[in-house]
Amino acid sequence: MQALQDRSDEELEREQKFKAAALAILGARAAERYDAQAARDYFRRAIAAARPQERMQLRRMADASLALAERRPDDLKAAVQRLGQAPPSGRQLFLLRLMGLLAPPPGSGFLVRARGIFIFIAAIILLIALGFAVVKLVALPFGGISTGGAILLGILVIAAALGILALVGRRRQRRARAAAAGDG
Repeated sequence: MQALQDRSDEELEREQKFKAAALAILGARAAERYDAQAARDYFRRAIAAARPQERMQLRRMADASLALAERRPDDLKAAVQRLGQAPPSGRQLFLLRLMGLLAPPPGSGFLVRARGIFIFIAAIILLIALGFAVVKLVALPFGGISTGGAILLGILVIAAALGILALVGRRRQRRARAAAAGDG
């Protein structure tokens, strides 16, 4: 299965000798793209192509992958533990819950999708208000600033803060990957 990881999706589709493993990899990749329907189809085909001894492990993999694709953090944690792996951290599960609120899975009802859009718009308004307040407070000792200017500068301050957070986050991820590669 490790040798198949580096292959493209097209090569995995054409795989004949290790068909079940190739389809399981395609299912996991579809789950990482949050495409639950494609992941379910790949895992169904993988289980059908697998030997009886492999089916239970493939079902467990499918449970974990589908829980990820359908944004079900509690089910994901239980499924990963059944696979014998370390469960996702609390922060990762929180982000999956948040993503389930902001971008619900396809096929969700209208109210669930509307809730995601409303939360997204409210977050943007809250960030603009935060930037506005910071600019107004900083400009107060210097004689103040107009409301329009404060809104514009507030947007720029928030954009700069988000950019810095993204840069710092990427550096931390890169350092963590390097440390993990050094340990493994």
